[in-house]
Amino acid sequence: MGENIYLFMVIALAILAITDLVVGVSNDAVNFLNSAIGSKAISFKTVMIVASLGIAFGAMSSSGMMEVARKGIFNPTEFVFAEIMVIFMAVMITDILLLDFFNTLGMPTSTTVSIVFELLGAAVAISLVKIVSVDGSFGDLVNYINTQKATEIIFGILLSVVVAFSIGALVQFITRILVSFDFKKNPKWIESIFGGIAITAIIYFILVKGLKSADLFDASFMQFITESTSLFLLINLVFWSLISWAFTLLFNWNIYRIIIILGTFALAMAFAGNDLVNFIGVPIAALQSYQDWSASGIDPNSFNMKGLTAAVKTPTLLLLLSGAIMVITLWLSSKARSVVKTSVDLARQDEGDERFQPNFLSRQIVKFTITASNNITATLPPSWLKKLDSRFTMPKNYIPKSKTQDAPAFDMVRASVNLMVASILISLATSMKLPLSTTYVTFMVTMGTSLADRAWGAESAVYRVAGVLNVIGGWFFTAICAFTAAAIIAYILHLGGFISLVVLLVIAAVLLLRNYMAHNKKSKEIKAEDSLRKAESSSIQGVIQESADNIGHVIARSNKIYTGAINGLARHDLETLKKNNKEVSKMSKEIESLQNNIFYFIKNLDESSVGGASNFYINLLGHLQDISQSLEHISKVGYKHVNNNHKKLKYNQIKELKDLDQHLEELFNGTSKAFISHSFENLSPLLAKKEVLFDVIDQKIEKQVARTRTEESSPKNTTLYFSLLTESKDIVKATMRLMELYYSEHDSSIEPAKLPKNA
Repeated sequence: MGENIYLFMVIALAILAITDLVVGVSNDAVNFLNSAIGSKAISFKTVMIVASLGIAFGAMSSSGMMEVARKGIFNPTEFVFAEIMVIFMAVMITDILLLDFFNTLGMPTSTTVSIVFELLGAAVAISLVKIVSVDGSFGDLVNYINTQKATEIIFGILLSVVVAFSIGALVQFITRILVSFDFKKNPKWIESIFGGIAITAIIYFILVKGLKSADLFDASFMQFITESTSLFLLINLVFWSLISWAFTLLFNWNIYRIIIILGTFALAMAFAGNDLVNFIGVPIAALQSYQDWSASGIDPNSFNMKGLTAAVKTPTLLLLLSGAIMVITLWLSSKARSVVKTSVDLARQDEGDERFQPNFLSRQIVKFTITASNNITATLPPSWLKKLDSRFTMPKNYIPKSKTQDAPAFDMVRASVNLMVASILISLATSMKLPLSTTYVTFMVTMGTSLADRAWGAESAVYRVAGVLNVIGGWFFTAICAFTAAAIIAYILHLGGFISLVVLLVIAAVLLLRNYMAHNKKSKEIKAEDSLRKAESSSIQGVIQESADNIGHVIARSNKIYTGAINGLARHDLETLKKNNKEVSKMSKEIESLQNNIFYFIKNLDESSVGGASNFYINLLGHLQDISQSLEHISKVGYKHVNNNHKKLKYNQIKELKDLDQHLEELFNGTSKAFISHSFENLSPLLAKKEVLFDVIDQKIEKQVARTRTEESSPKNTTLYFSLLTESKDIVKATMRLMELYYSEHDSSIEPAKLPKNA
């Protein structure tokens, strides 16, 4: 039975490795796709083909990296086979669950950081169990953990954040000064030299250093490169500069597009070469451990794992199979195919709807940077600043006026620098057997180049900095979660044995399946929403059809909020009013986000619809804002009144407010139904009630005036009551104007745009 348990564990680890490859590639695909897709230099299909070839080549060069999983974090000689299998099993279960958990939340994570801290956490947990069993001290932990190598890896990962950002910013700043945004008008020799430098860097660091361990080159050739590096680089620089010059001059090729293709290949290759260890390193180490133990015939609790310290070449077949799974995943996975917007949005050149909200730290960093920048520029001659500014001025046609959503997030020069710098840094780390985080490097290089490119302007800097801080914070959170979760799971496996293993595997399978189904459902909803927006938002009738459901739901929510405010005041219920405040604040923020999108809405309109559709949309948002502001005021004054322990409203006041609430509920219900069903002709009888509702409110105001003159003794009650009535009247006015807008502009003879059948 004992041997069968470990065979089961090896099989389970193999299945987990395949799952980890799928989840990992889906998570990391953006690392090597974002520059090519963000710049829109080549078609999506071409990007995928180039990336697939890069992954295939990179997988073959990953063999040496597998040693990290075998002996990079812990000392194998201090563990027996049974303990090693528990460590490996805990790491893989944790890795699957953690990556999928972060993907589901939409939080950024790193597969390299995950695997390193999972190995560390699981090894520490089992080491502490061993130390306690022999009455040892906590200081004995250094005997079990490869502290020097672990520290080197962790320090390298953290250092890569600073190095990648700094080098990315420096290279982009120099490149932009030399090339400028108007790069298409530059002389051909500038393109040629840039192409020569970029291609030489990619060829040397990727095709040579990256594939060195794959034994694809002759030994004498490798010796020449090692001993005559400068000469090799010079020959390459001259050769590729001449090739670039010939292609640009004779064939009018865009050299930046060529660099992006090569860079995407290089980065995909570096990703596979560097990150394959994250997905299959542990299962391969477990398989080799199992083979060694099976051949020995020794008890699993006695067989020392010193065999893991030896350098064992990973079978080429396993590397090729892993590469094939990664390529298939890249093409078929919906998560991999959908572009992860975080890094592209934070790096885009134009302003837009910002994903992250500013915080105290981001505001302080921006303020400090602005002050420092002003102090530095004050010392430079104005002529220098003018010359410098001219190199960072974008051509006016950089973003097509009517096709904002189709414009590239950044230009091909920046995409080339992103790919070149990230490829070099990752390849250097791979050649040094350091599992550098491709997520950290590619993201921080992208952020550095966007900062140097002045993409973080006055209107976006505070949001972009907040985004970067959120992402970096997510990385540290990943490390803490990976360490803690792996340690806990390792301890559970140690205590529960085979039963706990089966339970954990079942839990992992259920969670993965549930998240997969939820992701598919969400993807379909997003796809439908995107298709609807593109199909209908270019004319007045399109806006009417698109927005009707939203307006109907806003009116229904307004009805609920208004009734909640009245009921809360009637019962003097602070909790109800507090909850109501949150609801109206949420709705106000949603309307505000729509208003922030006016600039982009107008830019996306067809020329023939600019005047009418833009005015309609602006008026529509204005009426929605009037309704939300009145509801917000009603909710706030009611909450303040009760929170300050003022006198309750009198019976007659409550009765009159309930009556008014009934009238408004009829108005809101009828309006909401008409909008949701797109039956705009049903708005006519509702509009006819306008004067009736005004008379109802005016009568209540007159009654309160009379009460104030005779029986009312509370100034606070009087102020509150008049506020409620006047704001209610404003709500009626805004709702009527909203209905009038749709009723007058809707034309049933025009066939509205519809979703395509395959959407």
